[in-house]
Amino acid sequence: MAEIKDPENTILIELKDGTVTVELLPDVAPKHVERMKELARAGKYDGVVFHRVIEGFMAQTGDVEHGKVDDGGNLRRAGTGGSDLPDLPAEFSKVPHARGTLGAARAQNPNSANSQFFINFKDNDFLNGQYTVFGQVIEGMEHVDAITRGEPPANPDKMISVKVAADA
Repeated sequence: MAEIKDPENTILIELKDGTVTVELLPDVAPKHVERMKELARAGKYDGVVFHRVIEGFMAQTGDVEHGKVDDGGNLRRAGTGGSDLPDLPAEFSKVPHARGTLGAARAQNPNSANSQFFINFKDNDFLNGQYTVFGQVIEGMEHVDAITRGEPPANPDKMISVKVAADA
């Protein structure tokens, strides 16, 4: 089991194959870290699908507005929404988009990140300095690697639950 140094800044994402443990980076991207914890504590990420999963690139999720399977017809719009909270300003850093890092998904405007995020399957250096890195998978990357591929996948995997380790 991963050693959790700071339970308040660690996220546990339950997937179909097991738990993914993410160490958040509050010193690097404090606003993005706070947003993820706020949405996790409100249960907003529970049941949200991975709507864009590209082999050799990344798995994207976190559309709390349109990303739940029980939303029926809305699922085809997964990836177009966010939360009811304001968008976040970019928090670019020198932290590279390495395998297992969490990046904030956004529209063309760098200050449009909200609730969506992606997990890098490999080092994606071309994203460096253009997308906010705010976390790193420290255990369970094999479960991320097993997420069903597609844009969107025909039968998308979902985050069963997302919790702050301090609350688990």
